[in-house]
Amino acid sequence: MGNSALAAGFWGFVGGCSLMIGAVIGLFVPASKKVIAMVMALCAGVLVSSVAFELMDEAFRKGGFDAASIGLLLGAVIFYIGDQIIESRGGKHRKRSQGQQSGGSSTAILLGALMDGIPESVAIGVSLLQGGKVGLVMVVAVFLSNIPESLSSASGMQKAGHSRKFILAVWAAVVAISAASSLVGYLVLAGVSGNIIGGIQAFAAGAILTMLASTMMPEAFQEGGAIVGLITTGGFLLSFVLSKLQG
Repeated sequence: MGNSALAAGFWGFVGGCSLMIGAVIGLFVPASKKVIAMVMALCAGVLVSSVAFELMDEAFRKGGFDAASIGLLLGAVIFYIGDQIIESRGGKHRKRSQGQQSGGSSTAILLGALMDGIPESVAIGVSLLQGGKVGLVMVVAVFLSNIPESLSSASGMQKAGHSRKFILAVWAAVVAISAASSLVGYLVLAGVSGNIIGGIQAFAAGAILTMLASTMMPEAFQEGGAIVGLITTGGFLLSFVLSKLQG
């Protein structure tokens, strides 16, 4: 296993480990709904910007319009279908902070968390292919966005009656699988054409955008009010500036 493959796993772990940080905060540190909503809004803006300027721009550069367009739409559709299946089986409120997970399926909650996190991790691993370098802005965006995601979900799971041990085990599993997804994504796709790599990056972008629009942003608006629109824009600008400084 080469250094680049190990780097893919490492950066996938770095991006995913913030899930555990957020879960611990959600379980042990009191945080108001307003604060959680504002952090979620900021991170949503950061992630939207990173998807646009890190993933989609790179997908177009490597694969052209066809790979970028088809990949984006496939990622969105497949995430939507998977999300609907998980919701129907008890994982509908997996990211909510006020205990709406009560009565939900533990397995569905875990699968939902994995479905939300794997596209981000694969995107990190794929960024290292074809002599590329890890998109540090993307790693930072994933790291930051994961904190309010798991914070909100862990807080809600605890209010719904799940034990702290179970909640921490769920997020530890997600972190481990996120790191593995980044590594596997790199190993499986090593040597494939730029068109396929661009399609995979766009696929991850579509899944991430659909996740943001269907889970994180509605929660932020519901709990934080109209001000979250301004905060999301601020997060977008922050990520945009960082991406240009990195470039």
